[in-house]
Amino acid sequence: MTRSSGTGAGEAHGGSAPGPRPATPAPAAARGGGRPTSFHAMWDELRPVGRHADSGGYRRFAWTGADADCRAWFRAQAESRGLAYEVDRNGNQWAWLGDPLAGDAVVTGSHLDSVPDGGAFDGPLGVVSSFAALDELRARGAALTRPLAITNFGDEEGARFGLACVGSRLAAGQLTKEKAYELRDADGTTLPQAMERAGYDPQAIGADPERLARIGAFVELHVEQGRALDLSGDRVGIASAIWPHGRWRFDFHGEANHAGTTRLVDRRDPMLTYAETVLAARREAALAGAVATFGKISVEPNGVNAIPSLVRGWLDSRAADQATLDTVVTAVEKAAREQAEREGVSLDVVRESFTPVVEFEHALRDELNRILGGAVPVLGTGAGHDAGILSAAVPTAMLFVRNPTGVSHSPREFAAEDDCVAGVLALADVLEGLACR
Repeated sequence: MTRSSGTGAGEAHGGSAPGPRPATPAPAAARGGGRPTSFHAMWDELRPVGRHADSGGYRRFAWTGADADCRAWFRAQAESRGLAYEVDRNGNQWAWLGDPLAGDAVVTGSHLDSVPDGGAFDGPLGVVSSFAALDELRARGAALTRPLAITNFGDEEGARFGLACVGSRLAAGQLTKEKAYELRDADGTTLPQAMERAGYDPQAIGADPERLARIGAFVELHVEQGRALDLSGDRVGIASAIWPHGRWRFDFHGEANHAGTTRLVDRRDPMLTYAETVLAARREAALAGAVATFGKISVEPNGVNAIPSLVRGWLDSRAADQATLDTVVTAVEKAAREQAEREGVSLDVVRESFTPVVEFEHALRDELNRILGGAVPVLGTGAGHDAGILSAAVPTAMLFVRNPTGVSHSPREFAAEDDCVAGVLALADVLEGLACR
């Protein structure tokens, strides 16, 4: 098994701009005779955009300046290749080779936005690899018999407005215009206000069945957000399913008071209830073989010398099946309410988003495996993706590229150069197999 060098991962964590760096030289067959060279140039150009100098992570949030720079990069890549460029009603970007209206198109791509201080690969690897795979097809002289498109879905991570996969959810009709208009960022800016300031028309957003009807297959390449491929020694894998997952907001209401003069027995401190709930989430997830995380918190009045009046925490929980997920979330809420009653605190729980289990279409998944030689590992994942959202409307599949650290949503996220190139070549093989038959 070829591993990445320690230098590459260390640079990503220590301050140099994170990106693929050479590990041990790969055989010519694994590198496609040295191609695709376009990957490296594109990666180097995109890599600095939205990167925070202090953390080394990325802050590419929806409808911000960094997002605009990423969108400009995407458009430039499309136009430099002579592709037909367009933006749909929900702000998602498209680059077409062939007639966009012909139907039965093969579409690939991912997203360019990030979580707060996220890694370089989650999302952008799929978009860069899509353009590089197209270049590889052209170098091979492949003759397309179906339209081919590359896409960048907007606001996949949900870092700004708290809801993941906004662009694809809107397109698929899983997020209504009315609900989208209610989304606000931490500063109180609404989604339509942010879109309008970025030069887009928020009045147009909504379900886009006509566009989705053009798609015969959607294949998303993504860096693996775990270590299954690293442990098996494989460069590339195929997704089998996405675990059911959701986000729940826990609002703990207590009583603000002076931190120095209020006796402990007189306090109604929601922070205590919140802390016990965090521990309960870890305990219940471990018992069930699931995952549960409180990763975001808001406190009012948020003073060092003040007992909070409100602590708001967001629970992210995921499991291999619906019954297990329900068991975990129910147990966490039960523990939270019992602790709240003991502390004289009230509790409101709101489910802000939920995605049921996604089984990628077996026929398309099997076709990918056949195209790639039949010996590619098939993996489940706990991470959500645009491909999962679209799966209800169009046949979808995913390719994963090895991540030797297993780390994601962090500056330490990494994929070696050889593995990135292997991913591009695998995607090119898949696109050729689907669009040139």
